[in-house]
Amino acid sequence: MTFLSGNSMTGGYGAVDILRSCSITAQKGQVTVIVGPNGAGKSTAMKALFGMLPIRSGSVRLEDEDITSLSPQRRVERGMSFVPQVNNVFPSMTVQENLEMGGYLRKDDIRGTIEEIFELFPALKPKRRQVAGELSGGQRQQVAVGRALMTQPKVLMLDEPTAGVSPIVMDELFDRIIEVARTGIAILMVEQNAKPALEIADVGYVLVQGENKFTDTGAALLANDEVRMTFLGG
Repeated sequence: MTFLSGNSMTGGYGAVDILRSCSITAQKGQVTVIVGPNGAGKSTAMKALFGMLPIRSGSVRLEDEDITSLSPQRRVERGMSFVPQVNNVFPSMTVQENLEMGGYLRKDDIRGTIEEIFELFPALKPKRRQVAGELSGGQRQQVAVGRALMTQPKVLMLDEPTAGVSPIVMDELFDRIIEVARTGIAILMVEQNAKPALEIADVGYVLVQGENKFTDTGAALLANDEVRMTFLGG
């Protein structure tokens, strides 16, 4: 059974369709990556899956339940978590407070999960009392991902998680994403850094003008001559 699936999604902003019968799926324990040129509809597809963008046709299913009409908050309650590209931390709150905000829906003791986040991102632990706005870009991304994990999601959706960070920080963040996937969480990620993202992808989608152009394993897409020449710079 496919864990998360957007099936033949068509929709966009106003009368303009950005997605055209676009289908995306993600499985537990796997990293799924969406790549493509600027304006291809990558982030739009993520927003449609998370309920931030209504679709005119098609459907979204989670664990074989139709969630097409559910609000983003209801999808969070069902086990989805989304990290946007920008404005993804509370800059005036400390690292600890950001993580605590991530656990706002939970009724149990969240302290153990906070410590797990600090084990996943050890650079954050000594900065737990520092306000997030003072952190480096890479550390803010770690806080954003950590806060999303505080909901104990079944699927973690990341929109351009490595935007604006150095290659070293990108590699470290990708390593942590692989660790998260190994716990059984489904990872769905949009990335402009297509080649390194596909290197860690179990499954990759190449979108062009809101449509599925290529779908395959990350390794197969990297080996595809047309994908490599057209989208990966040769």
